[in-house]
Amino acid sequence: MKHIQRIYLLLIALLSVLWLLADTVLSEPYNFFSLRTSLMNYTGIIGIGVMSIGMMLAIRPAIGENLLGGLDKSYRLHKWLGITALVISIIHWLWAKGPKWMVGWGWLTRPARKPAAEQTVPLFQFFQSQRHLAEEVGEWAFYAMVLLIALALIKRFPYRYFFKTHRLLAIVYLVLVFHSTVLMKYTYWDHLIAPLMAVLMAGGTIAALMSLFRQVGAQRQAVGAIEEIQYHTDNRVLKVVINLKDRWSGHVAGQFAFLTFNRSEGPHPFTISSAWNEDGKLTFLIKGLGDYTDTLPATLKAGDLVKVEGPYGRFAFDDNKSRQIWVAGGIGITPFIARMQALAEQANAREIDLFYSTAAPDEDFIAKIQASADKAGVRLHILRSDADGRLSADRVCAAVPAWSSASVWFCGPKNFGNALRQDLLAKGLSGNDFHQELFDMR
Repeated sequence: MKHIQRIYLLLIALLSVLWLLADTVLSEPYNFFSLRTSLMNYTGIIGIGVMSIGMMLAIRPAIGENLLGGLDKSYRLHKWLGITALVISIIHWLWAKGPKWMVGWGWLTRPARKPAAEQTVPLFQFFQSQRHLAEEVGEWAFYAMVLLIALALIKRFPYRYFFKTHRLLAIVYLVLVFHSTVLMKYTYWDHLIAPLMAVLMAGGTIAALMSLFRQVGAQRQAVGAIEEIQYHTDNRVLKVVINLKDRWSGHVAGQFAFLTFNRSEGPHPFTISSAWNEDGKLTFLIKGLGDYTDTLPATLKAGDLVKVEGPYGRFAFDDNKSRQIWVAGGIGITPFIARMQALAEQANAREIDLFYSTAAPDEDFIAKIQASADKAGVRLHILRSDADGRLSADRVCAAVPAWSSASVWFCGPKNFGNALRQDLLAKGLSGNDFHQELFDMR
């Protein structure tokens, strides 16, 4: 998480410093309206800058995964950038509208407007002729952006509608690129900030067009057919085995894929719960956690076609520790099942303890996990949260005396993971040794 925070702050700081070097806010005598102009330029730079980077992250580029440590981290940064764009754009709008309101109320006196400097550069002449249009469409795009980002942040807004409305942000973004390009201060082109913004907006434009033409993840997509379905009623977990009809690049344990069972619903991310055996088969364990996943046991059937996009994620158990502690909460068991299958085929020398905490134990399901653990040489600890309570750091350390030499891999409810991480770090575990899949795509 701190890595994402550092990158986020670095982006904001870089844009701020480059703007400050290009603007005249520090060199001109103080004047409210000149300050207003500078701060409108600043908020415009930050707003379209973070939107551009967020738009590029939305198309799931491999470089984003490599830099940030997984697609889940990319989407977390994407969310922060979206919230930043929302807040900064509101401030930008207030700087544009507020002084006009205050002039109308008699609180301020507008200074005499100076004639615009004559432009000799043909491109700037064109921009100057489009300023009124850019202001008008930019204002309406702002209103649309506020609505669409607000809907994206409301978790109760159904995913199937979010999936459709969120794509409209690509159109809004393209309008805001026009607005920003035309209204950017011309003298900024004598400094680094304008070329940088041009590069960011060009990258964001390409990403927006890819989104509109549904090319996101197109190179990672494969079509498969459902081969087997099994529903565990006690813990409401649906096992889905997919037989791929297209080429699949392979995956490692801990990665996930986007599955599209219904085009109108859109793709949903699910962890792959099987190792890759080059047989074209993928297994997913899907927990009924919402309106959509609750309906899958009744709507899916063998033979249905499925679009699979992936693999994604960096929850790959790859460290130099001789001991690992795995903690699974509920359906968070899925990446560990895949890893145990891989270890059963190619064991390593690590000592591994798996703590599986479940509120809805299914004996048949647990028996299969125990069998997988036995084959992989993993010590399995089952905790029934209704009887045993939530797994604590004290309980982990008591069960694994050599815990301080281990890395911890957690997959499960966010609050559960955050609490466990905090307690283990308080006991002396290094933050770099606690790995947690964020897996929150909204």
